[in-house]
Amino acid sequence: MEYVILIVALVVIAAVAGGALLLRPGRRRTVQPPAAPPVPSAPSTEEAEGGGAVATAPPVETAPPAPEVEKPPPTAGRLVRLRARLARSQSGFGKTLLAVLSRDALDDDAWDELSDTLITADVGVAPAQQIVDDLRTKVKVEGSRSPDRVREMLKTELVAQIGPDLDRSLHTARHASGKPAVLMVVGVNGTGKTTTCGKLARNLVGDGHTVVLGAADTFRAAAAEQLATWGSRVGAEVVRGPEGADPASVAFEAVKQGVDSGVDTVIVDTAGRLHTKTGLMDELGKVKRVVEKQADVDEVLLVLDATTGQNGMQQARIFAEVVNVTGIVLTKLDGTAKGGIVISVQRELGVPVKLVGLGEGPDDLAPFDPEAFVDAILGDGS
Repeated sequence: MEYVILIVALVVIAAVAGGALLLRPGRRRTVQPPAAPPVPSAPSTEEAEGGGAVATAPPVETAPPAPEVEKPPPTAGRLVRLRARLARSQSGFGKTLLAVLSRDALDDDAWDELSDTLITADVGVAPAQQIVDDLRTKVKVEGSRSPDRVREMLKTELVAQIGPDLDRSLHTARHASGKPAVLMVVGVNGTGKTTTCGKLARNLVGDGHTVVLGAADTFRAAAAEQLATWGSRVGAEVVRGPEGADPASVAFEAVKQGVDSGVDTVIVDTAGRLHTKTGLMDELGKVKRVVEKQADVDEVLLVLDATTGQNGMQQARIFAEVVNVTGIVLTKLDGTAKGGIVISVQRELGVPVKLVGLGEGPDDLAPFDPEAFVDAILGDGS
């Protein structure tokens, strides 16, 4: 009995001691929350089923939006709209002519001054002398000269020298055979040739034509890029080759694409050439011959920088000997007071000025209009 009581007492003491230990601060057991399940990762190449490599999808890239195709304005009346810009550079020339002719007495010195003014404006010696002789005869016959009459006489003479009856139209319509009109644009470096091609394409699209541009200036990567930019703006396709490719080959492919696509006009931009380099000039003739295996070349437009004045005459003569130039494009005409080059270059080559560049804006290339040009030179007569 005593043993039983002793055992029960030991059990009770042990239980009390264990409870005390559990109640001591800092000894309580913390229950951790269950860990989140791991996020399954894509299997590595070694873990791929069957040992084959697993292709990882490239990141999705958003393609840049296509450039918005512009709708250029039509070219009709553009030179009239740009008259103020032209007048800013040419009005000094016109005002001097009007001032001399309006003098009460016109002696030999006055006529010499009139002739010098015309020559300074790059009209050329022979045309200047003819204008002076014609005006001198009219003044002698009429006697009195009101300001309005002076302006009218001078305008008549200048327009006559520019040639109002010359055909200044551009042959840009598709032929009855279905083949496109082909325009080659030629000239020396720095005259604005590639820009002229882009602006001309813009003009034609504005007038309702479809156009293919040929980047045959393969010596300058920037020229092809520049042409591609112009084409993308108006939805015109651009045919180009690798840098240094044969220009004749690129021109051929551009015309072929134009034929296959059924467009109205193909414009071929050629590399700028120094008129003194015989090999380069011969290559220009080759480009024209190769293009004509696909379609006739309807226009060869020679781009001249109006600011070069009479220095451009030699260039013009050499180009005319290599290819049959059909028209002149005078660029930077708004940046010079030497507008008389219109008269001298036509007289030298026997071909008309068909287009003039009057600024750096996309719509600053205008069909040449002799009367609007002379009006801008002479102002309003006040």
